[in-house]
Amino acid sequence: MSRRGPVRPGRRFRDLPWRSVEYAALDFEATGLDFARDRVISFGVVPISRGRIEVGEAAYQLVDPGDRPPSPESITVHGIRPVDLREAPSLKTARTNLARALDRRFLIAWYAGVEAAFLSSWFGGDTRRWKRTTIDVRDMLLASEGSSVRGLSLSMAAERFGIPVADPHHALDDALVTAQLFLVLAHRMGERDGVRTIGDLLRADPGDRPTLRRPSAPF
Repeated sequence: MSRRGPVRPGRRFRDLPWRSVEYAALDFEATGLDFARDRVISFGVVPISRGRIEVGEAAYQLVDPGDRPPSPESITVHGIRPVDLREAPSLKTARTNLARALDRRFLIAWYAGVEAAFLSSWFGGDTRRWKRTTIDVRDMLLASEGSSVRGLSLSMAAERFGIPVADPHHALDDALVTAQLFLVLAHRMGERDGVRTIGDLLRADPGDRPTLRRPSAPF
């Protein structure tokens, strides 16, 4: 089974203005958060091009988890039941589609360690390597707003900035909310803190990197 992953942007892009490159906001829902055992069961991808969300190019897909069905705990979070996955595409198909959607784009995620861990499982490569081309929007929020927002979930952070949330923990809606929050924070940090480049965003220092917990954690 091929594990060919998306081509990741090179370091030469990091000095470019952040609006000049391509991004993909990514969200996974999974059977749980044991990265060694649990499986992705859906993904949502929302592209951003030159500072604009390309809603018409967004992608959503369910994924067959094989012999690892969603745990009861995870179902209470994302609502995806085993019966919902009976006709879902195989991992091989989903992996091909996701690689195409992410190809040559910087990644955007909320709690990027989750997406990086599952990307490592799907495509190989060290988790830290995936994080090098992933902008963590939660890190941006903490760098911009300080420690007072450390307990906010994605939905709570969106509400803080007037971003609508239609369906929390649906992978496509979470990816869209993450994309919108990224743009709001990038503009805010540019005007207030002089953030200009991709490298500036990748280096956003939250001063608080929490330990990932199971699905009850606020992501």
